[in-house]
Amino acid sequence: MNRVMIIAEAGVNHNGDLDTAKGLVDAAREAGADAVKFQTYRTELLAVRDAIKAEYQYRNTGKNLSQYEMLKELELSYDSFKELSLYCTSRNIMFLSSPFDETSMEYLDQLGVEIIKIPSGEITNYGYLKKAASLQKPIILSTGMSTMEEIGEALNLLDESGQDITLLHCTSAYPTPMEEVNLNAMSHIRQEFSRNIGYSDHTMGIEVAIAAAALGACVIEKHMTLDKTMPGPDHRLSLEPAEFRLMTDSIRNIEIALGNGYKEPSKEECKNRDQVRKFLVASRDIKKGEPFTMDNLCAKRCSPGISPMRLKALLGTPSDRDYKMDERIIK
Repeated sequence: MNRVMIIAEAGVNHNGDLDTAKGLVDAAREAGADAVKFQTYRTELLAVRDAIKAEYQYRNTGKNLSQYEMLKELELSYDSFKELSLYCTSRNIMFLSSPFDETSMEYLDQLGVEIIKIPSGEITNYGYLKKAASLQKPIILSTGMSTMEEIGEALNLLDESGQDITLLHCTSAYPTPMEEVNLNAMSHIRQEFSRNIGYSDHTMGIEVAIAAAALGACVIEKHMTLDKTMPGPDHRLSLEPAEFRLMTDSIRNIEIALGNGYKEPSKEECKNRDQVRKFLVASRDIKKGEPFTMDNLCAKRCSPGISPMRLKALLGTPSDRDYKMDERIIK
């Protein structure tokens, strides 16, 4: 199995503070993530001033701010993203950020971002998708809230990039209840579109992300925060660094455990095989020349000898020596 790409979704969990954003980079690196991803946008290009908050945003941030005002508070400048990109390089972790408007996409491209990460909300945005395709870079597309038809339409546009496109199964509910995860949809998406498939996880805890890796996800994206009690829309459903480390370690173990898919005895099994398998022994004393029968042979654990699978071939043949009870048959 290829190595799973683990993305720490820092998102807007920096709360508009560059130092906190750098702290998230450090935490993601220490937690074993391959990449840390932010969200790049200009609020005036993302939402109108009277845009209604999503229900979870109300729940996690209160009603004192509009969605526009909330986004503005969480916005980082383009210069901050340039600094974050350089900081990620110094910390040896991939810098990623989801652009939420075409201007931000152009800026991230100029920064040299390696992969265009398209959030679920943009999957029906024609101009945005055309712009992403024009950059001719690998693409990761989240598919939350999407029908199979919408995914197909987006792929028709994105395929113009000529680059690899990875589809992330995703449920855009924050947090996602277990009954709405539908991990088996990963297989449906893979079969329908013949693309690499991953999973963007919004559940509480780590078990669903680990299960997605076991089901063949090549990318796992999971929110990370420095402190779940911080104010903001996404902190409560995010993993703190120690939890993220546990998830990462578990996924790496799953990668190893999946193996090559070919059934054969392992090295450790071969060490135990002769000690736990049974071989033919005399069930009572047997005289030389006496025929082997079902009454004088049985299978027990002993030093390696004749497999019980050869019992039928031995029946009726004469013993070439005397055997004591429980003595291994060596014919």
